[in-house]
Amino acid sequence: NNNNNNNNNNNNNSSNDITNNNNVSSPKPSPTKLSSTTTTILTTTHTTTLAPHHPNQSTNHHSKNQFNPRLIFSQIAALQAIHYLLLSVFFQVNCVVFGTTITVDRIFTADHLDVWTREGWIDNGAILTSSVVGAFLLAFIVEKSKKCLDFSVTLFTIHLLLCSLYDGKIPRSWDWWIIHILGMILMILMGEYLCSRLELREIPLLL
Repeated sequence: NNNNNNNNNNNNNSSNDITNNNNVSSPKPSPTKLSSTTTTILTTTHTTTLAPHHPNQSTNHHSKNQFNPRLIFSQIAALQAIHYLLLSVFFQVNCVVFGTTITVDRIFTADHLDVWTREGWIDNGAILTSSVVGAFLLAFIVEKSKKCLDFSVTLFTIHLLLCSLYDGKIPRSWDWWIIHILGMILMILMGEYLCSRLELREIPLLL
């Protein structure tokens, strides 16, 4: 009888050990851990979702940056024509306000430009004012800050050639060079600033 009891006790102990080992080796996951893992899986799948590709946007961007001689020529012609139109209007205003004469020589010669006299600054102010308005024309016609330097120098170069053809010689007056170079610098700096503001306004905000 004692032997039988001992065998029964041994069998019970071994069965208890097996159940304990099973409980230790395979713990049941808690519901909080399952919920956290599912949320992490969902967030990773959400973040790795790729945005749809729009081929039209890339083609439109490429077409805007593409070299277009007709567009560039039309922009140069528009800037040059409006520049002379503005000069004509400003010289008309000077005639009404200050009583100056109206002549083409005020546009294409240095006879009326003088940085040391009060009368000379009447025409000097007209040229500098046209350069300031030209900066707004760059923002309206060119719309690119990196192109303002090229278009401003082109405008000045064409004006220099026309003045040389009209007067029969290259302008030799320091007053002419000082006023026109100063006007070109104003047009470049203000044009780049205005164009950069427009470019920043066109960039969409990513929320």
